[in-house]
Amino acid sequence: MSTRSSRVIAIANQKGGVGKTTTVVNLAAALSEQKKTVLVIDLDPQANATSGLGLPRQQGASLYQVLTGTADVADIIQGTPYDGINIIPAELDLAGAEIEIARQENHLAVVRNVLDRVLTAGVFDYVLMDCPPSLGILMTSSLAAADAVVVPMQCEYYAMEGLSVITSLINQLRDNGVNPGLQLEGILMTMFDGRTRLAADVVKEVRSHFGETVYETVIPRNVRISEAPSFGQPVIFYDPSSKGAEAYRSFAAEFARRTPAAIHV
Repeated sequence: MSTRSSRVIAIANQKGGVGKTTTVVNLAAALSEQKKTVLVIDLDPQANATSGLGLPRQQGASLYQVLTGTADVADIIQGTPYDGINIIPAELDLAGAEIEIARQENHLAVVRNVLDRVLTAGVFDYVLMDCPPSLGILMTSSLAAADAVVVPMQCEYYAMEGLSVITSLINQLRDNGVNPGLQLEGILMTMFDGRTRLAADVVKEVRSHFGETVYETVIPRNVRISEAPSFGQPVIFYDPSSKGAEAYRSFAAEFARRTPAAIHV
């Protein structure tokens, strides 16, 4: 049995538009500022984390090739324009990975088995998986491969419903023995609009249900956060002094305290 020295964190929410990819890209950027090494795995066929880190979408450059046995995982890891951040990109073909994985015998272990060689090499402090916004096999397999899950959650009324779905999936994977060590690492409140009473009420309600699992840092609605992806940059680097960048730095510091990187030997 191999031992891992990288912390594998799934950033997941089956609801789209909650700031999931933005969180992956900017958490990676802020951790790289802390001199941590990060591997981002883009598992969303829309490939927004790939383009958000300045890489073009490339045919044949995703985890799909590894899952189907036509490439080795080490061959598809690419550098990014940012020191300390590497990526396994996504492409549209990943949408077909669901069918391919479903055909395999132990499909929930497929992503974990693929990643094992990377993780045991001890090159990366953190592996951040940008999970697709669905409850399909690809997301479930990703959670089965993770040490912990961070759930970005929009400060909106209906978000609570989505939160109960993802938390019950985490509990199910843990309780049925698929991934006994899987933890809900934290809930990150995103797209907070300080001008509305509703946003504050949602944060208060989530904190009352989940307590300290909710990160202290709240990510505001911020124009710079929205602009940065079109320039292929994390907001951390696009506008380092913006409120969005400051919030993601604060979150990364809190994340690193709560989820320390393994010590490489």
